[in-house]
Amino acid sequence: MAWHLNILIMATTCFMLFPRSEQSSQSELLQQLRKQLEYPRQLNGWGNPSSDPCYTQPTAVLAVSCEGNAIIELKIIGDRITKPPKFSGYSVPNVTLSEAFVIDSFVTTLARLTTLRVVILVSLGLWGPLPDKIHRLSSLEVLDLSSNFLYGSIPPKLSVMSKLHTVTLDGNYFNVSVPDWLDSFSNLTVLRLQSNRLKGSIPASIGKAAMLTELALAGNSISGDIPDLGNLNKLEMLDLRDNELDGELPEMPTALVTILISKNSLKSEIPEQFGQLKRLQHLDLSFNFLVGSPPEEIFSLPNISYLNLAANMLSGSLSSSLTCSTTLGFVDLSTNRLTGDLPACLNGNMNNKVVKFDGNCFSVDPGHQHEAKYCQQSHKGRGSNKDVGLVVTVVGILFIVLVLSLVLMASNKRSCQKVLAEQQFLQKHKEDNSTSGMSSELLANARCISQAVKLGTQIQPSYRIFSLEELKEATKSFERSAFLGEGAIGKVCWPIFKLYKGKLENGTLIAIRCLALHQRYSIRNLKLRLDLLAKLRHPNLVCLLGHCIDSAVDESSVKRVFLVYEYVSGGTLSSYLSGSSPEKTLKWCDRLQVLIAIAKAVHFLHTGIIPGSLYNRLKSSSILLDEHLMAKLSDYGLSIITEEIYKHEVVEGKRYLQNNAAEMDDSEDDVYSFGCILLEVLMGPKLHEKGAPFVLNDLVVSVSSQEEREEVLDPVIVGTSSHDSLSIVVSIMIKCLSAESLTRPSIEEVLWNLQYAAQVQVTADGDQRSEVSSQAC
Repeated sequence: MAWHLNILIMATTCFMLFPRSEQSSQSELLQQLRKQLEYPRQLNGWGNPSSDPCYTQPTAVLAVSCEGNAIIELKIIGDRITKPPKFSGYSVPNVTLSEAFVIDSFVTTLARLTTLRVVILVSLGLWGPLPDKIHRLSSLEVLDLSSNFLYGSIPPKLSVMSKLHTVTLDGNYFNVSVPDWLDSFSNLTVLRLQSNRLKGSIPASIGKAAMLTELALAGNSISGDIPDLGNLNKLEMLDLRDNELDGELPEMPTALVTILISKNSLKSEIPEQFGQLKRLQHLDLSFNFLVGSPPEEIFSLPNISYLNLAANMLSGSLSSSLTCSTTLGFVDLSTNRLTGDLPACLNGNMNNKVVKFDGNCFSVDPGHQHEAKYCQQSHKGRGSNKDVGLVVTVVGILFIVLVLSLVLMASNKRSCQKVLAEQQFLQKHKEDNSTSGMSSELLANARCISQAVKLGTQIQPSYRIFSLEELKEATKSFERSAFLGEGAIGKVCWPIFKLYKGKLENGTLIAIRCLALHQRYSIRNLKLRLDLLAKLRHPNLVCLLGHCIDSAVDESSVKRVFLVYEYVSGGTLSSYLSGSSPEKTLKWCDRLQVLIAIAKAVHFLHTGIIPGSLYNRLKSSSILLDEHLMAKLSDYGLSIITEEIYKHEVVEGKRYLQNNAAEMDDSEDDVYSFGCILLEVLMGPKLHEKGAPFVLNDLVVSVSSQEEREEVLDPVIVGTSSHDSLSIVVSIMIKCLSAESLTRPSIEEVLWNLQYAAQVQVTADGDQRSEVSSQAC
């Protein structure tokens, strides 16, 4: 019996020691990964090898999740976001990881964490071809390696990973064709390969990946036809922007919510079937060569909110009886060949829509239209047989010249026709920028500069409903020490809100916004609005974790609603710009990154959700910075749950959303408000010293000499910015603050200019370092 007892004791001891051994092994692997990643600052918390990785506090840039003692999620968001002008497949100092980094060894180490389900390794400077052995992570469900320097082909063995459903490889340098084996994935739902160097055509096999809900291939050099996607019955988002697709526009799956195919060379009519896409909310077909009349049914689709058909060759007239959906908020028909009267429902001033129609032959607004013969001649030129002989003769004469020209143009990514169409559409924009003192060549090539890299897919906490008791416990019954401040939404003091800081039972810090609402709010109406607010998830938005509704006993009306957010501890942008705290100083490059982050957030609020949240009352005190100076916008979307901007009506069981945008003034327009933030960023504490009436005139000339800069601008900017970078931001700021709302740029244009300014500043900093080095020698 004694030996039985000894065996039992030994077995028990082994079982007790096994989890510790597994934990120790995992910790060692994480330490090895940290070393291979060359000790990024995001992993400083792993400095103690004895610490348990499963109990590290998750942040926006680092998260390790466990089940039991097994690591199931690894998320690291780095800060290597700079893209060099050229990347040839080798290490780039201070941009990628060093020459000592070996991608094969790194993936080998990573694959030893066999229980991983989520791997997010973004902006870490990884470089090299992605090894096939990545498939050893057999439990993997989410793979995000965006914003790195991976090149070559996408490993075919990814297709054997049966549990993998989300693949995000945006912002890399994969330079072969789109994989022809995507139909081998059994569970693939999200595929994002944007901003790579993919070429060739889209394989027909992609139409057999039946589980796809999101397909994003924008920003590559993909050519040919769009294949038949009719069998993708679950596809909700299709993004093929900025490629070289030159075939016909095919019919689309009926489940699509978003279709983005702008900046290609498609040459056909818009299929009538587009008028049957009942779920469609966002359609962008701009900058193609689409012909014929647009199907009038697309204007009245029940969920359509954004419709952009600009810079095509659409012709004919629109019916005077054309009807528009109540959800339609933005229409762009500019730079086409459309004639006749503008339908009443496209009168933006009357129907609270943004409608652009310049560069056609409409009978309205003749100052911004072509003469009727321009559109008639263009239309006849394509349909008449009389000029066929002349065309053939001209083609024959120019054939040799064209052959020689093609040799010189072989490196171009876009056809001459596409460039001419885009230049016509953007002519005014380029003329406005020409005053900055930069060469026309630099401006013409501006759109080829790499955009600032997105953070990629972020795993954020699930939205949930909190109980009032939970919030009372988190704030110790809303005691005075938890109170952060109060305010009101809009010009009137309704609804009043109060802000509290709390701590949940699991240690998570939260911010609680308590809104006192009007008595006539019903539970049903409020929940509709909260459902929409809950969809606003973006890396640069303060994360809304959930809500709590405090209603009457019979639930007939709502007294208060509590919105629960993540707590961002770094302070507001306003506090960094005030000059009151010497330790809170932002250099020009830091300010640009903050502005780019907030512009991305606003762009998402405008176009990333349906309906868009267009009036967010932006101000510097609503921009929060975390400990890594990552900017996040708070106070967004509150108009969704107030009747000051959106009014919900329930009629015969259907909900209609009416936007009282005509009642908005400049202070409530997001682009104008963003211009005010730009002004504050440029001037800092001097803004209040100078006074608003003289500021814009001063800024127009402030970049012409060093002495004038020092007089008007924040001294921190004067010492850390380049002339060209500063000029770009001043120029876009003045446009944002235009007195005429129709002349203000879109938030997309603002974002592009800020990213361009950041790239110009990076180049200037590099030149300055080179000059200093040469002088030292």
